[in-house]
Amino acid sequence: MNSNKSVIYWLLSGCILLFIMVTVGGITRLTNSGLSMTDWHLVTDTFPPLSEEKWQAAFDEYKKFPEYQKINIHNDFGLDDYKFIYFWEWFHRFIGRIIGVVFIIPFVYFLIKKKLDAATIKKCIVLLGMGAFQGFLGWFMVKSGLIDNPDVSHFRLSLHLTFAFITFAYTLWVALDLIYPERKQALVPLQKIARIALVFLLIQIIYGGFVAGLNAGLLHNHWPLMNDGQFFHESIVLEKDSWLLRLTEGKSGVQFVHRTFAYVVVGMIVYLYSRSKKFNLTSQQKSGLTTLVILVFLQFLLGVLTLLYSVPLWLGLTHQIMAFFLLSAMTYSLHRLSK
Repeated sequence: MNSNKSVIYWLLSGCILLFIMVTVGGITRLTNSGLSMTDWHLVTDTFPPLSEEKWQAAFDEYKKFPEYQKINIHNDFGLDDYKFIYFWEWFHRFIGRIIGVVFIIPFVYFLIKKKLDAATIKKCIVLLGMGAFQGFLGWFMVKSGLIDNPDVSHFRLSLHLTFAFITFAYTLWVALDLIYPERKQALVPLQKIARIALVFLLIQIIYGGFVAGLNAGLLHNHWPLMNDGQFFHESIVLEKDSWLLRLTEGKSGVQFVHRTFAYVVVGMIVYLYSRSKKFNLTSQQKSGLTTLVILVFLQFLLGVLTLLYSVPLWLGLTHQIMAFFLLSAMTYSLHRLSK
């Protein structure tokens, strides 16, 4: 690690906060809490309602929207239930505010103290833009569930989730640039494979968002085959009229892609690891690739268990957290193979 430790710790703290935010976002989704806050106020929503009157006012406002009118009105849903779902959505947004403060204030300080070189300043400006865009995507996602359909668009949810993963990976990459300032010749063959593996992993994360948004993990809870001993279940064809819709909007089709593409991701990472044996690697490269292989098999196992047990909260959340660790290992390995 170079002498600019404070900047590195700042970036890594951002990574930790992004990890926490996505984890809380997973809880928010799995507890169906995401539509509890029906409006957005930058200042007044910083803290939850502080009196019973304000709680009741927020609850009355929530009753005007589809989630309550079409679902929760039939479930004996009271104020205490509302407070529970409100907490998770508020906490998710609150962490977003904390991330903004933690990024902007030190960034200005480091600029004044001239602790950032020109290249790092450009990267940090990109990060600032990514953070702002992520906030917009959160609003864009929630808005889709407040009109007619009492659920958010699975496309918007997946976009919000995937962009959070990408923001995390880029923040980690910028930190790694500072942790390892030396530059050596890239291992181009392995670098190319790792880049493809990263793209495949991101596709799998996108489909994980689709599965979460459509609650597609609640059907075909068998493995290695789908229901009725079928590899490709007949319901996939019946759900939608075209193959594009079947594989992007149909619950069975989306689950099929996610569970099947997992083999592709595992295969690609195993291939990267096996090819690496033909090269003289540094200890950093070896440890990164070894960790990557271990994590991809753990993630595969968690995916199977999450499916078999019909997505209990703790398993669904653990599966999402492991995806974060897997992306971290993928980012680190690609960085070490590239620089």
